[in-house]
Amino acid sequence: MKKIGFLSFGHWTPSSQSATRSAQDVLLQSIDLAVAAEELGADGAYFRVHHFARQLSSPFPLLAAVGAKTSRIEIGTGVIDMRYENPFYMAEDAGAADLIAGGRLQLGISRGSPEQVIEGWRHFGYAPQQGETDADMGRRHTETLLEVLRGEGFAKPNPQPMFPNPPGLLRLEPFSEGLRERIWWGSGSNATAEWAAKMGMNLQSSTLKDDETGEPFHIQQAKQIRAYREAWKAAGHNREPRVSVSRSIFALVNEMDRAYFGRGGQEGDSIGFLDEKTRAIFGRSYAGEPDALVKQLEKDEAIAEADTLLLTVPNQLGVEYNVHVIESILKHVAPALGWR
Repeated sequence: MKKIGFLSFGHWTPSSQSATRSAQDVLLQSIDLAVAAEELGADGAYFRVHHFARQLSSPFPLLAAVGAKTSRIEIGTGVIDMRYENPFYMAEDAGAADLIAGGRLQLGISRGSPEQVIEGWRHFGYAPQQGETDADMGRRHTETLLEVLRGEGFAKPNPQPMFPNPPGLLRLEPFSEGLRERIWWGSGSNATAEWAAKMGMNLQSSTLKDDETGEPFHIQQAKQIRAYREAWKAAGHNREPRVSVSRSIFALVNEMDRAYFGRGGQEGDSIGFLDEKTRAIFGRSYAGEPDALVKQLEKDEAIAEADTLLLTVPNQLGVEYNVHVIESILKHVAPALGWR
C-alpha cells in the first residue's frame, strides 16, 4: 500500500488561457482541490512555496484553511525555503495550523531551490553568519525549528507578567503534540538525505537531484532513499521514517487528456545546472494509456522504495480537470500496481 497525494506548485498568470489568473484564484482553488481530493480518497494535499513569484508563497493561511475544510487528508508543503524563515514565528504558525487540522500537518522544509531574485532571503532580514553559506543558514534555521517544536521551555518568564504563567521556563504557544515527527526535509543529494535522517526528519525527494553517479534518475533517487534509511537506522531513532517522491503522471483516458498530454511523457531524464557548480538530473514525466503507464511505472525503482507518492498537478488547468487527473491515477493505475 502506498499513500498517494497531489503536489501543486500554485502557478497563476493573468492570461485568458489560465484558470488561475490571480493569487486569489490559486488560493481558493487550492482549497477546493484539497476538499475534492479528500472526497476521492486521496491521502495528501501538498503545496509548493516560492517567494517573489506568481505562485503560492505564504503557506500557513492556506494550510489552516484546508485544515478547517477537510477532516482526513494529510496537508503539507513541498517545500518551505528555510533561508527565509524565522523558526520561532514559524513554529507558532505551524502549531496553529496543525491544531486547526487536528494533527494532519506534514511540513516539508528545505534549504530551498534556485530563486526568482538574487539572495531573496536578505530582503526578509536574514544573512549568513561569518563563515556560513546560505545553505548553512537554512540548516541552522531548521535545527532551531526542530528544537522549539520539542515543546520544552527555554524562555525565562517575566516575574511580573500581564497574565499568570505556568511554572518553569516558557515554551512557544500554541504547541501541537507530535508535529516534530511530521517534519520532512526536501533533499537534493545523498549527503543532505543522510543529514535529514540524523536529525530525525522524514524525507521528501523531488523530480530533480544532484547528478552524483551518472545513472538514470530513478536509480540515483532509489539509492538516495536507501542511504537515508541506513542513516536513520544508524541514528537509532525509535520510529519508522516516511519517504515521499513526486512525479508528473497522466493517464490518457479521454480526449481532453490526449489533447493536453497525448504526445506522451518526457521519454528520458534531462541534465541541467542549478547554479554554476551543481550538475542536476531531472526525472522524466509519464503520460500514456493506463496499461502502458503501469508497465512504465513498474520499472521506477524510487517509487517502489517510497511509501508516499505525490502527483504534481497542472493547477492552471482548473480544479475540475485536476480532480480528473488524480481520480484517473487512483482508479486506473494505482490498483494495478498494488498501491491500492
